[in-house]
This record gives sequence, C-alpha cells and structure tokens, in this order.
Amino acid sequence: MFVKICGLRTEADVDCAVTAGADAVGFVLTPSPRQVTVEEATRLVAAVPPEVLSVGVFLGMPVADVRGIAVKTGLGAVQLHGDGYTAGDFAELAGLGVRLVRATSTAGERVEVGSFGEEMLILDSPRAGSGEQWGWSALRGQTGRWLLAGGLRPGNVAEAIETVRPWGVDVSSGVESTRGTKDHGLIREFLAAARP
Repeated sequence: MFVKICGLRTEADVDCAVTAGADAVGFVLTPSPRQVTVEEATRLVAAVPPEVLSVGVFLGMPVADVRGIAVKTGLGAVQLHGDGYTAGDFAELAGLGVRLVRATSTAGERVEVGSFGEEMLILDSPRAGSGEQWGWSALRGQTGRWLLAGGLRPGNVAEAIETVRPWGVDVSSGVESTRGTKDHGLIREFLAAARP
C-alpha cells in the first residue's frame, strides 16, 4: 500500500513521516493553512531521502509558475490539484523530469488513470482538505495507480482500504492536531493502520 502524507510544514514532520514509512510526502505551495513558501519547500525537500517521493501540491497556479518552483525546489513530483488543469497543462510539464500526479474530486464516476498524462491519480473528497469522510464505496472497481483521499484518519483507513481497494492512500487533515499542524503520533498510527 502506497502511503502519502501531505501538508507537511516542518523538518520534524518530514522526519516523522519518513521514519514511520511514508512512500511520499507532500508540500502545499498554494494558499492553504498548510502552505509553505518556496524557500521552506526547498529546505524540506532537501530533508527527504531519495527513496521517498517529495510532492509539490499546486492549485490554481499557472503551469509556468509551477515549472519554475519545481525546478527551484528540487521536487520529485508535481501534483496539480483540481479541475482547473487540463491535459495540455500536464503535457507542458512532461519534459520536466518529475513525476506527475493529478488530483481531482469525483462524484463516483470512473476516472481513467493516465488520461491527462499523469503517472498517479488522487481521487479526493468533493471538499478537498476538509477532512470530511465521503462516499468512498462508489469508487469500488477503480483501477490503476490511484490513491484514495479525503476524510481518512487512523481509525478508518483500514476499513477504507478494505472497502475500495485503492493502490494507495493520501492523508493530510486526518493526521493533524489542529488545522495545518501535524500530529506525529497520528502520522505513525495512520501508517500502521494502512499496512496492518
């Protein structure tokens, strides 16, 4: 089970997620309670070991700006979040030498992984970042390298995995003590629950 811990803001957050066994860590570079600056992201990416994927999360930012930030920070992957991005936007980033991740909300319809040129697809709650649980069961039968997100936490991630059988899971709010502040105990619990 591929596990991504998103919205990290400190080197201690990165160290905790990596030590607990995360496959990927995410840094939000657009307005959010979890946002980090380009300078902070550069420092945090440098703290991520090569075997763990460092992901920059972008929402509503022009692709030219995303490209510049990805190069400057040394990110391993770019995640374009939301329906405002097109297949053409992913094509513009294809030669950048980073892995491409598409994140979108879904109303239960099948979404084909790779249809925008992305390597991984995150299927998120209609209210991304809210931490609210939603109708995951509609995603049964979804195939490919896709991650379930939205409303996951240590107490329900095992059930979600059993119900939907995603390739991976992505969490942010569900491992926070307050909005934007990661709880290291919850990060460890989440990873343990995701891989019983």
